Amino acid sequence: MSEEVFDLVVIGGGGSGLAAALSAAEEGARVVVLEKAERLGGTSGMAIGSITAAPTPFQARARVEDSVDRYFADLDLYEHPAGATDNLELRQLLCENVGHTLDWLISLGLVFTGPQPEAPHTRPRMHNVLPGARAIIHRLAKQCRKRGVDLRTAQRVDKLLREGSRVVGVAVGEAIFTARRAVILACGDFSAAGATRAAHLPAGMADMEAINPANSGDGHALAMALGAKMLNGHVFNGPEIRFPPPARPSVLDRLGSGRAVGTLVRLALAHLPRQLLRPLMAMYLTAAMAPSPRLFEEGAILVNRDGQRFTDERDDPAPTIPAQPGKSAHILFDQRLAGKFSAWPDFISTAPGIAYAYLADYARYRPDIYHQAPSLTSLAQAIGVPPAALEKAAAGALSAPPFYALGPAKSWIMTTDGGLAVNRDLQVLDGKDLPIPGLYAAGSVGLGGLMIPGHGQHLGWAFTSGRLAGRAAAGAPKL
Repeated sequence: MSEEVFDLVVIGGGGSGLAAALSAAEEGARVVVLEKAERLGGTSGMAIGSITAAPTPFQARARVEDSVDRYFADLDLYEHPAGATDNLELRQLLCENVGHTLDWLISLGLVFTGPQPEAPHTRPRMHNVLPGARAIIHRLAKQCRKRGVDLRTAQRVDKLLREGSRVVGVAVGEAIFTARRAVILACGDFSAAGATRAAHLPAGMADMEAINPANSGDGHALAMALGAKMLNGHVFNGPEIRFPPPARPSVLDRLGSGRAVGTLVRLALAHLPRQLLRPLMAMYLTAAMAPSPRLFEEGAILVNRDGQRFTDERDDPAPTIPAQPGKSAHILFDQRLAGKFSAWPDFISTAPGIAYAYLADYARYRPDIYHQAPSLTSLAQAIGVPPAALEKAAAGALSAPPFYALGPAKSWIMTTDGGLAVNRDLQVLDGKDLPIPGLYAAGSVGLGGLMIPGHGQHLGWAFTSGRLAGRAAAGAPKL
């Protein structure tokens, strides 16, 4: 059995984990990051890259008057799930610090644009990293290495180690990683943990696929084995209908994630004519975005692999798709809707505050999921379903040829918001609300009852809580 000694052990190499590791290293701590996946990034690396913050220099340049107090108050405008707590102490922590986190990320060489408006916020607060969220992961990892942080992938933690009541390290198989100051849990949510989902989420969610299959609730289980408690276990985001990403990486993915690329994209957004930018943005928007619910409101239908219509599309159809063959479905519509969803304000998909994609964009950039045919019979043949069943499903719904299908599409759980109870220092709390010595949590695993339902708030919490947890843990008493 081998042993390595560090000041801090961070479990998880996503946005919150890398932020924690870097902020701790900036305080002089010797840090190791243990990521169970083959690559760094986590759910943060899969995001659009929005951070909602106030007040910011971007707002000042845009003559937007804002404040921490206004941001705090606007979070009351969201409707919260029944039975959910809302940790106002952590909300204050987020609102007070997320602007500083944005400044910190910019100081590391990241490029942002904004602010963009988003309802129900009363001020434009959404800031988007360029060219995408992978840029934040790339930059944090680069700065971590520069500061001497030991980044290790394919390292799944099996157990938290204690001496008395204090957490003093972790076990990875036969290897021991001793933490002289603290262990930080930053290992995501439990959206891919079937048993945990079945225990906490509404019926029918246990078999739902997670957008990040690596989110198996490891941090929750490790801490709860030591007496930690979880809050808001029943709160989740989704299910959301999404098309699968294209097999080949997008142009933005191939461009890279460096500062020069971000600067070029920002200059392009500011100065190039929109008609020149549209192709680039359309490729991005058709990659893996959610189709607009307006499609169903206007009359589009869903059919499964058997060509059967299986749900009321206007009544939250996403939860019904996983019960279908292959856990997938096609979205069908006729020429009437095709014409409607070809121009503003009727778009197929959007990245909030950035751009919109219409049917022609899917025809051009996603031929793998776009199908058009002069008859329902030929459309059925194109998507591989029985023609007679499809014609029956479309009767009374689709009548104006040609006919269209987008898909297959699946429903995904985006995130679960059940997080370990933590205090303002991000220390994990036990059943008596006392800190578990030597144990901190950040990101989704450390949500602590905080409600953050809007765009840009999960990333804002990930990087802010990570930065603060790393700094606090670096100052924890030493073994």
